[in-house]
Amino acid sequence: MTENTTSNRPKAIIVAGPPATGKTAVMLHVVQSLLRNEQKVAVVKVDCLETEDDKKYAELGVPVAIGLSNDICPDHFYAVNFEEMISWAEEKESQILVIETAGLCHRCAPGIDGVLTFCVVDCLSSIKTPQKAGPVVTTSDVVIVTKGDMVSQAEREVFKARIREINPKALITEANGLTGSGCEGLAAIVNQESPLEEISDSRLRYPMPTAICSYCMGEKRLGNKHQHGVVYKMDFNTRGGGLYA
Repeated sequence: MTENTTSNRPKAIIVAGPPATGKTAVMLHVVQSLLRNEQKVAVVKVDCLETEDDKKYAELGVPVAIGLSNDICPDHFYAVNFEEMISWAEEKESQILVIETAGLCHRCAPGIDGVLTFCVVDCLSSIKTPQKAGPVVTTSDVVIVTKGDMVSQAEREVFKARIREINPKALITEANGLTGSGCEGLAAIVNQESPLEEISDSRLRYPMPTAICSYCMGEKRLGNKHQHGVVYKMDFNTRGGGLYA
């Protein structure tokens, strides 16, 4: 008889979005709601150089692990460590694993096929933010709009309409990281998910950007003679044009 290796696997939720949008504040309320429903939750927080967010999650009494990506993109770091994150959550006997990743360049998109993905954006940013954020918004299952209490209803509707233009399939909802408004609904969405199945061959929904130039390897000197690897050079005769060096 073949052992069922998926029986103890947790559900996984990936939380992404630009910095300072309220990802942690919202997810703290979501985790509290899950705990009230007697769900066993674990959290992995991926950041760049330093974070205090693990302490906030730990205050809720849940297992927390932090991953600091240091010299590489936090979303690349998260993708490399995804299997290990799941194994750690299994060791903690968690039913739900929340993975919050820092996401900085807006071009990275941490969504994985078959894994629930949240993207958090805030109303105080530019009305063009959804388009500028790109794949991190377009590949998400749920787009969470925060700080809506600080703008008018009309502004919120325009902002959500912009999101809908680029990701018509996503559920667009509002949440308040201070009051917890809207977070019960997000917890309900998490509860409806199924545990993970196969993870060794999981696929990202969108390819990560190339990052193998000389500056990625620690080069500090400027100038063409010091630039190697995949390097884009501007084409000043074409708007937005780029050429490989």
